[in-house]
Amino acid sequence: MTHGSWDALRCLALQHLSTGDAEKWIGLLRPGVRLEVAIGSDDVAGRLGGLPALPAASKWPVWEGHGPLSFVASIDCARLPTAASDIDLPEAGTLLFFYFDGQLDDGDALVLAEDRDSWAGARVLYVAADERVAERGTPAGLKPYPLVPLTARVEMTAAEPWHPSVRSAFAPGAPLGNRYDHPVCSQEFLDALWEFDDEVGHQIGGHAHSVQNPVEIEIAEAILEGEVSWEDPRLSEEAGNWVLLAQFDSEDAADMMWGDAGALYWLICPEDLAERRFERAMFTWQCS
Repeated sequence: MTHGSWDALRCLALQHLSTGDAEKWIGLLRPGVRLEVAIGSDDVAGRLGGLPALPAASKWPVWEGHGPLSFVASIDCARLPTAASDIDLPEAGTLLFFYFDGQLDDGDALVLAEDRDSWAGARVLYVAADERVAERGTPAGLKPYPLVPLTARVEMTAAEPWHPSVRSAFAPGAPLGNRYDHPVCSQEFLDALWEFDDEVGHQIGGHAHSVQNPVEIEIAEAILEGEVSWEDPRLSEEAGNWVLLAQFDSEDAADMMWGDAGALYWLICPEDLAERRFERAMFTWQCS
């Protein structure tokens, strides 16, 4: 829910928590690659919108029965500060993100984590650095988003206090996804976190900035087909199996609006990331 420098977040924690709780909370911070609109001489690490560069043999992603997906973003892995990330990103190649955004059906069909039949409506493609590619035009009926270059920098990211990892550190017996009786859940500390930073933003790795409940819980519920309650430890265990691959916020510069100023999220299991099985990434989206 928050991002910033390690020093700034440590200072914030020490202002509102005991030294022991502050150090424990700081230990849960994770580095994430923040992506911002590039200006001037900024190094470009990716882009929103535009047209994707695809290998000749690759087909444009399609959700059968609904139509082609819209191209959201491309990330040049070689230009990311991967050494500072805590997820196993490729050192080179390109990640391409596609999503069925409602252009073809006026938003009638929704891509939802809990609806397995809709999972084909969001896709991640990985194009290796040695593959020959060419820019591919958008399929009929789709309007490409304006191209917006992105620059990358590493910041520390903090999860919400009701995130499974934070809950297990401070109140392992507390209900999943809810506030509990501990200073990290106090209104004072929550207000300080929101005043420090309330921007979702675009990001690779790190803790997701969830608009609503932690996105890891949404994915875990989908994997378990909604058959376990939030009190069931299997849900918390499954949520711990997923890490953020990428999140893309609504962005005026790219004419991107995800619901009511929401965000798109792709999560992946570390073992699938290590094996470059990006087709197994899971998608969800949230809005206010």
